Amino acid sequence: MDKIQINQLTDFMLGQAQDLNAMTGCTCVIAPEGAVCGVDVRGGSPGTRDISALDPTCNRTEVHGVMLSGGSSFGLDAAGGLMEFLEEKKIGRNVGVTVVPNVCEAILFDLHCGSYQIRPDKAMGRLSGENAFSGEPFQSGNFGAGTGATIGKTNGLKNAMKGGVGVAAFQQGELMVGAVFAVNAAGDVTEDGKILAGALTEDHTSFADSEALLLGSYAVNDDLFAGNTVIGCIFTNGRLSKAQATRIAGRGQDGIAKVIRPAHSIFDGDTVFVMASGKVDTTIDAIGVLAEHATMAAITDAIKSAESYGCFTSYKDL
Repeated sequence: MDKIQINQLTDFMLGQAQDLNAMTGCTCVIAPEGAVCGVDVRGGSPGTRDISALDPTCNRTEVHGVMLSGGSSFGLDAAGGLMEFLEEKKIGRNVGVTVVPNVCEAILFDLHCGSYQIRPDKAMGRLSGENAFSGEPFQSGNFGAGTGATIGKTNGLKNAMKGGVGVAAFQQGELMVGAVFAVNAAGDVTEDGKILAGALTEDHTSFADSEALLLGSYAVNDDLFAGNTVIGCIFTNGRLSKAQATRIAGRGQDGIAKVIRPAHSIFDGDTVFVMASGKVDTTIDAIGVLAEHATMAAITDAIKSAESYGCFTSYKDL
């Protein structure tokens, strides 16, 4: 297994757009030739668009784009802008009079960072598609869907840290798997079993330990930590059925659980998409191994690339 550059997965295109004053943005993954797609939702507070058709029992055969967006539910408008752009590029399902791009989306809550009055809209979603086709290099950290992302909110926003968006890709022979994740978790991000970034103590000199905080408030049923989520898309040149893509999305969730503590809380909306172009025959387990590693590495990349903003300290500055 070798680590590779994300742009080596040439069946897919990544694009981003953001407002660095309002601190919000969106990230898209485009499959110009279409891709089999699956999804796994494990967070208790998800926000999604057009994912029911990804059920393996439904008729949809391919997806042309996945949108990851900030803005909470307002950000669901971003997918419409990407759809308009892809229709103009003649990318989509041919229905005779036009093409209909199948674009799925998941959103995260970033309204506490920057301006809550500005959210990703159709114009920003369209711009992310344009940037994907322009060949603009992907940037990790405070960009795209990770622009306003924060992590470790279990000890209050004033003790949270800056999240972001990250990518990673791995290759075994001809098989390649990449991942892009926006990290906005309620809990802590770990590396080698130790907390890398997350909820800080009141004096910001150490970590408060999100799992311990959640256990300590076990009798409190208020929505204490609202506004979280880890959302991402795994993409591969391997061949998968819809059912298999759905299974691989679960492996992505396994990757989240290995580096985020706690993962999949009732306050998170953790959602993982998988897109497969079907160019390489492979076993589902081989893709699963690469998918887990890509997920974990993309999450780490997001945290290590983030920059401090306002009261939210980054890993770099801690």
